[in-house]
Amino acid sequence: MNKILYPLIFALLIIPSFAQDSGALIDALIRKGILTNQEAEDIRADLVRENNTVPSQTMAGGKSTDRLSVGMRMQLQYANLNTEVNNAIKPSYTDQFFARRMYFTLKAGVGAGWGATMTYDFASGGYDDAIIEYKPTPDLTFNFGLRKVNVAYEERATSGNLRSIERSGVTRYFVESNNGRRLGAASYRIGAFVDGKKELTNKYGLVYSAAITNPQRDETFAGASSAGNAGNNKKALWGNIGFTSKLPENGNAIIGYGIGILPDQGGFGVANIGKGYDLSIHSLYLDVSYLRYTLMAEYLYANIDKGAGSNDAKPYGWFVQPTVYFRDDIEFVFRYQQLDTDNRGVNLSDVVRSAPASANMNLFNEYYVGVNWYIRGQDMKFQLGALSGEVKNNTNKATTRGVRSQMQIQF
Repeated sequence: MNKILYPLIFALLIIPSFAQDSGALIDALIRKGILTNQEAEDIRADLVRENNTVPSQTMAGGKSTDRLSVGMRMQLQYANLNTEVNNAIKPSYTDQFFARRMYFTLKAGVGAGWGATMTYDFASGGYDDAIIEYKPTPDLTFNFGLRKVNVAYEERATSGNLRSIERSGVTRYFVESNNGRRLGAASYRIGAFVDGKKELTNKYGLVYSAAITNPQRDETFAGASSAGNAGNNKKALWGNIGFTSKLPENGNAIIGYGIGILPDQGGFGVANIGKGYDLSIHSLYLDVSYLRYTLMAEYLYANIDKGAGSNDAKPYGWFVQPTVYFRDDIEFVFRYQQLDTDNRGVNLSDVVRSAPASANMNLFNEYYVGVNWYIRGQDMKFQLGALSGEVKNNTNKATTRGVRSQMQIQF
């Protein structure tokens, strides 16, 4: 971490009146390029720990508990999406208010760098994190339990900081649960994880991670507590490496590569999982912040044994997402994305959240334009976006167009 940040962090931690507004200050420092997203997350974690540490030992079910904190994230959405098939009459549409996320988080520490985090999502009835953590140094962290693997950069980013309301359809296709089309090739896994960073020079740094996990994706109580079966006894291996750079005018950038190797998770359709067909996922990503501008882009690629019937499938997709701050609390967002499933198939509902289902096709693309209003930084914000997404093959296409909004509050 940049040495000039230590006095700032010290002030955030020890001055209560200043720390009350630290969330907005941290967000401003990210926009100005003084903090990277990872450095900001580390500072937020330190603030939570320090603000919840008391002089005497805390009794919270364990005699060694020395800190305990409670957090919440609430996201309420409205979606109005209309679908057309081959330019014909709309077969169905979405016009709904709904609770997107209702996270309740407990964090505790037992000293000597050990602690635990558990987040339950009341909206989905599933986990976000359920981990035991060991942090021997500020630059090295070990996790044991259920969390997201550090492959697929956009997926690993916290849902509270998304600039486009929802993650890209490309990310959804590669990482969300396998339904015979989507791959379920990243995101939530149970296993052992390590994440670290190292300052190479005053300008350049290195971030890295590795994990060994169960091969199947888990995000519910039933899945997380299951002992599995012979079809998923083999272990998945994950790795990620990224290089960071400080840019002029307090900008910063990261470029990296991630890989996941998932035995027995390939095949076509969910019935073939565990039948000896393997799957691998690859991610190449870029994230840049400079003055009032940001740019995030990612390319995802997979190799699936027998992933398209009797043939192997090699789907790939990418997105690019530039943003600009009109003023400190107003941000404009644009995103374009493309996906080629290599004949594995994709449905509109697979890649556009809340969209009605369509026929299965091969290609997908989408435009998104939005604006974010940071009322109290990330802790309270309103987002509004318009989208136009399309799936198609040689003879047919289905299109979804509409708007989505979201109100978020968190502490």
